[in-house]
Amino acid sequence: MDPSRTLAFAGVALLVILFPGPSVLFIVSRSLSLGRRRLALLTVAGNELGELVQVCAVALGIGALVAASAVAFTVVKLAGAAYLVYLGVQTIRSRRLTAQSGSSPGASAGVSRRRVAWQAFVVGVSNPKTTVFFAAVLPQFADPSLGHVPLQLLVLGLVWTVIALVSDSCWALAASAARSWFTGSPRRLRRLHWGSGVVMIGLGVGLAVSGRPTSS
Repeated sequence: MDPSRTLAFAGVALLVILFPGPSVLFIVSRSLSLGRRRLALLTVAGNELGELVQVCAVALGIGALVAASAVAFTVVKLAGAAYLVYLGVQTIRSRRLTAQSGSSPGASAGVSRRRVAWQAFVVGVSNPKTTVFFAAVLPQFADPSLGHVPLQLLVLGLVWTVIALVSDSCWALAASAARSWFTGSPRRLRRLHWGSGVVMIGLGVGLAVSGRPTSS
């Protein structure tokens, strides 16, 4: 790897990641509804792992196919959008049980941590816009003269993942801490779940109706 290119990419990644986007909104919404910090961090880990899979796809050339194919892009986009809407609806439906118990279903022992991480992973891996972004940006910071371009793309993707993991974890912990204010009132808690669910549904609808971004 060319150190100057790697540092340049790290700077670009930091600027992009620090600006709150759909991933941050999803993580904050889930962290608010799940309650526990551990589950919030599992949401971050699952989401970043999903994005790392997309990096691997780009390094292997699969990402370029998704970015170039309108059919593949649309299929992945609609699947990811439908899953976001599903999670949003489930969050809204759980509001009454949450208000009665004083804690969210995600904070109870009955909810599998593996399921929380898996749901975040599916959301992270099923956003084709991230694939298009990686396919367009990562190759610009690789140096073909050094060879092993796929490996360089993987390294750059790992740099992105580490920065995103730290940044998104801060968002998740802040949202999880803010939830303590909502638990003091059943009405606020119901509104919290309404808001979190609506945000996820909105993200799903926004993804479904969005067009394919250009690589330019």
